[in-house]
Amino acid sequence: MNQAIFVLFVIGIYIALPAVMIWGWVRWTKRREPRTAFSTLSLIGFTLGTVSGLLAISAMLYARAVGGFPFYDASLMRIYRWGALLSLAAMVFAIIGLWRPSPLRWHAPVCAVGTLVFWLAAAAGE
Repeated sequence: MNQAIFVLFVIGIYIALPAVMIWGWVRWTKRREPRTAFSTLSLIGFTLGTVSGLLAISAMLYARAVGGFPFYDASLMRIYRWGALLSLAAMVFAIIGLWRPSPLRWHAPVCAVGTLVFWLAAAAGE
């Protein structure tokens, strides 16, 4: 049972979340309706969530390049903090952007929650 949950978690974070991000950016570039305040807030939330995801990818690539981080490394803790703060800020903007329809109405909260779950799991695994 625990192994099935772990497999679903890995698939969700490493496959589904990047797919939702790519799909959201494609939807945003193909939008037809004019921008509103709520669609702009959804865009801000989605952008912050994407930046948080890019920080996660960059941190993994950097860790691989330098041979890993020591236990409770200060720079790693700083990366965790920035990633979580970016995800929380993304969640605030995404929730506000939910009130009106836009291309990123549901992509932004999914991206924000997904990256926050990643950062919390990564920090808990430390």
